[in-house]
Amino acid sequence: MLPIWLGVAPFAVAYAVTARAAGLSLFETQFMSVTVFAGASQFAAAGLFGQGVGGWSIIATTFLLNVRHVLYGLSLAQQLPIAGLRRLLAAQFLTDEAYGVTIAAHGVIGAAGPRQPGGLSLPFLLGAELSLYAVWNLFTLIGSLAGAVIPDPKAVGADVVFPLAFLGLLVPLVAGRRELLVAVMSGLLAWGESRVLPGGLTVLIAGVGGALLGAYLTTRRPVKA
Repeated sequence: MLPIWLGVAPFAVAYAVTARAAGLSLFETQFMSVTVFAGASQFAAAGLFGQGVGGWSIIATTFLLNVRHVLYGLSLAQQLPIAGLRRLLAAQFLTDEAYGVTIAAHGVIGAAGPRQPGGLSLPFLLGAELSLYAVWNLFTLIGSLAGAVIPDPKAVGADVVFPLAFLGLLVPLVAGRRELLVAVMSGLLAWGESRVLPGGLTVLIAGVGGALLGAYLTTRRPVKA
């Protein structure tokens, strides 16, 4: 998680600056990070608050941004045998980054690279989730208190950390031509969609499309001569 913390920190600061500029108090800015814990949605919500947009519009916008988490939940639910309050706890703190690290560590069948012994566990998942949660909230507070003297993360190139971190998680999972084909086709689909659709729908559609392609390539039977 260490490289991802480096990417999360400046964007937590940027969120705090955006929220304070939109008129949210220090408490409201921090409370959103504590309870919502979803970077893109918090950015969007803060901007909409500043524009005086109604509550239902904010809910609809953040729902579209986060609908991809349905796919993450379905994926983890197949591998992690938990129920009740523990499942709700894992769901509350789930993020793109925690999901990516967990899947990379425990692996898709056929993926290369080191695996954690014993299979996927709740402590491992919560370790990834809560470490990121702590960093996000700490730097939200720092941004709220000292945001005026901190430069825009994009201006100093910090926005490149997230793509590089996810690329580092992806590479060990590409174990053969099938995985490479799914990764390339999903990436091209996401790139095309991003030109006309909001980010949440882009990730959802590309994720479903890539999953269906992977399922087809995995289960198809060779044609007999």
